[in-house]
Amino acid sequence: MPVAHSFAMTPFMSPQRAGEIAKSFDLRALPPDFYANPYPVYSALREHEPIRRMPDGSFFLTRHADIVAVYRDAQTFSSDKKVEFEPKYGAGSALFEHHTTSLVFNDPPLHTRVRKLIMGALTRRAIADMEPGLITLVDSLLDAVEAKGGGDLIEDFASAIPVEIIGNLLGVPHADRSPLRGWSLAILGALEPKLTPEQEALGNQSVRDFTGYLKDLVADRRQHPGDPEHDVLTRLIQGETAGEKLSEAELLQNCVFILNAGHETTTNLIGNALVLLQEWPDAKRHLLSKVELTAKAGIGLQANFADLTVEIDEFLRFEPSNQLSNRRALKPCQVGGVDLPEGALLTLCIGAANRDPAQFANPETLDLTRADNRHLAFGFGIHQCAGLSLARLEGRIAVGRFVQRFPDYRLTASPTRGGRARFRGFLKAPFFSA
Repeated sequence: MPVAHSFAMTPFMSPQRAGEIAKSFDLRALPPDFYANPYPVYSALREHEPIRRMPDGSFFLTRHADIVAVYRDAQTFSSDKKVEFEPKYGAGSALFEHHTTSLVFNDPPLHTRVRKLIMGALTRRAIADMEPGLITLVDSLLDAVEAKGGGDLIEDFASAIPVEIIGNLLGVPHADRSPLRGWSLAILGALEPKLTPEQEALGNQSVRDFTGYLKDLVADRRQHPGDPEHDVLTRLIQGETAGEKLSEAELLQNCVFILNAGHETTTNLIGNALVLLQEWPDAKRHLLSKVELTAKAGIGLQANFADLTVEIDEFLRFEPSNQLSNRRALKPCQVGGVDLPEGALLTLCIGAANRDPAQFANPETLDLTRADNRHLAFGFGIHQCAGLSLARLEGRIAVGRFVQRFPDYRLTASPTRGGRARFRGFLKAPFFSA
């Protein structure tokens, strides 16, 4: 059972309140207490209305089996978002161009071409080669925290790691990396179900700023290519599938996507895990004992936390960084016994599926020994996250080395949630390193 630490405890929501929200559930009109703790609402929906028809006519799915069925059937359920995003962003807008050109929101053949090029630079060997540099980076961040006696889990640690890793993959000069986090937050923030004019304007400007920067970077890389085995940008520039290269727009927008996909979700994974360990002391003791045993065994630095995959996957199940996914039905079909018309828009609730008792025993318990963990934090099927092995590596090294260095760390103020339904994480989480 979780323990109510002063600042870490997930806000309680009564079954009655969860039921009230579920009865009128609308992604475009969510109350503040939903963002604080959506899981009781997901539970109520899963039990009483697992395939909910929302006020805008779309469908909200919460059962693990139903969502896996949709993920499996890419012939029936499209990831292409042009129909959905044109009324949201406006055809021709920077956000529309980005989100309808990037890997995740496309179907084959574009999806196949881009994914193959990216995966070619994320081989098992390439990821293993990143480990020494990742350890050096993490240790340098921990040194800085130790010198100050604390800091912020997000700003001083979690968010700094993926920016450097993805920056290295794309070969972005260190001096140019400071705007990357802001651009990423703004562009991904524009994927929320309901946008404010300010969010939309900032998202459009961030796409323009980011692609403007990338045009110069791409021009320089064409003149001075990197090693395509490790440099994703060089690989995308030079890469060819069936004699066809990416267009300039496809190249630029998928570079933006790579940074955004690898940045926000990994930041959330690390931050969520370290906050959860404040709430679940048994889980923290388990993790510490495993780290200590590994260290005592004399295993080298590079392999030091290679056995924390089970624990990282449980963090991802319990508090997935990305809570929502979307599909569009290309023909009349049926899911979970419900008839769906052609063109039906589906929201797949990963956060709900990952706590479905039909799939997971004791789903509301953070169990770092959980076996056969078929969580959906990385998606499933042809769109399963291309960078999942890299994300697991970053999580293992970051969380493992953090708790080893600061076993008695504690939060010094209530962490600040990002206030978003799709991407669940923290903006701030001040802590004392003890």
